Amino acid sequence: MREISRDHKHVKNYHRRFLLSYPATPIQKFYTFLLAPLIIVLAMYFVFRFFPALNSNQPENFSLGDIVEASFATFGRLFIAYVLAVIIAFPLAILAVYNRFFEAILLPVFDILESIPVLALFPIVILLFVRFGMLNGAAIFILFLSMLWNIVFTLVGGLKIIPKDITYAAKVFGITKLSYFKKVILPGVFPELVTGSILAFAQGWNLTIVAEAIHTYIPGGVESNDLFGIGSFLVHASSSGNGTLFIYSVLVMVVLIAIMNLFVWQKLLHKAERFRFE
Repeated sequence: MREISRDHKHVKNYHRRFLLSYPATPIQKFYTFLLAPLIIVLAMYFVFRFFPALNSNQPENFSLGDIVEASFATFGRLFIAYVLAVIIAFPLAILAVYNRFFEAILLPVFDILESIPVLALFPIVILLFVRFGMLNGAAIFILFLSMLWNIVFTLVGGLKIIPKDITYAAKVFGITKLSYFKKVILPGVFPELVTGSILAFAQGWNLTIVAEAIHTYIPGGVESNDLFGIGSFLVHASSSGNGTLFIYSVLVMVVLIAIMNLFVWQKLLHKAERFRFE
């Protein structure tokens, strides 16, 4: 009973579970895939149409292709940061759950590290990476930090709720080490991994504006120091009063996020239902 109570306590404190679901009914699908994006597009159009002051400056030479290319450059950084976050999060979560000594040490440390604002570390990160001319590395590293803890805590929660019966059965049938990871851990945490990934990517999109507008963190930095991406496009458009560039950049970003939501996250959420423990 003490063992069960201890696990329940950690599940309560560290299993920050967010129940996300995919649109199942026709009304939900209509809202998610048609009405919601249409509302966003119309809202941006009316802002541009009725507030001409936002576009007081003449548009610079840019094309829709440039904005799309910038969006994919940003997505590339997000994807690299996400892969690194998953690779690091798995051993941290496993170590924190399956070793009582490290569990007592690591979980409180994770909580503290998660509470530290990522942006507080950004100037230090920038200066370290700038010394080696690795501005892309600085952006990816700060995106990695913003994603890591969402994935770590959802994995910890997923590992905590794997039924003991399944663990015992795996031991009885001699499933250990790599086979145990593939046949028990991965399926067991898959729903939580999908949820953590969605939250991590959302956090990453929020930070792209900061991660790519690097010149503000470099002493004597200029806009040419910024990375090519949708985040730096948005910062430049806002600072120069270029409403056209700003609105088109937002629209392209919304479309890219909607496509990823439709063809990646929604399908993974649907698949994750098969592995969820009730």
